[in-house]
Amino acid sequence: MAAKLARVEFWYEFASTYSYPAAMRAGRLAGAAGVELVWRPFLLAPIFGAQGWNDSPFNIYPVKGRYMWRDLARICEADGLALNMPVRFPQNGLKAARLAILGAGESWAPAFTRAVYEANFARQQDIADDGVLAGILQALGLDPLDVVMRAYAPENKAKLKAQSDEAIAKGIFGAPSFVVDGELFWGNDRLEQALAWAQRRGQS
Repeated sequence: MAAKLARVEFWYEFASTYSYPAAMRAGRLAGAAGVELVWRPFLLAPIFGAQGWNDSPFNIYPVKGRYMWRDLARICEADGLALNMPVRFPQNGLKAARLAILGAGESWAPAFTRAVYEANFARQQDIADDGVLAGILQALGLDPLDVVMRAYAPENKAKLKAQSDEAIAKGIFGAPSFVVDGELFWGNDRLEQALAWAQRRGQS
């Protein structure tokens, strides 16, 4: 019997702090592990709303928020990543997610995703700003007008909603999350575990 293809689904939200370091290292680590990485942008707002939250839990619980920012600073320092407080937290990642889900079918989602996270958490840019997103697309060699038109088309908007609904169906409650054959791993610090799990599944 042929071995299964080892693959990890990487579920991320552009407002998610811990998704920043995960996005910056996931592709490199997956490549080194020989595991296919599937980039799955989604929206956390419906999940949080179902819990009665209208804000990030890091804002709702200030002590937890202070810990998170210090913890993220340590992680970014260890990974060699710049970290500067965003212009607001959480930022609205809806437009970026629509672009990313389009890019997931056209191979440019990983580079776009990393650039958006850098804009948010390193360069203090507004990732809901059309000009910021257009600049990222242009830097990737893409035509911003064409890409934005296709990303905002009803069928692509519906695709993002369906993907966010799929996240809920998979039991995802936060970002970043990694899914391997239905097995859920939550958090940036579970990336290596998810990759190792996928490797074992691929060898079975």
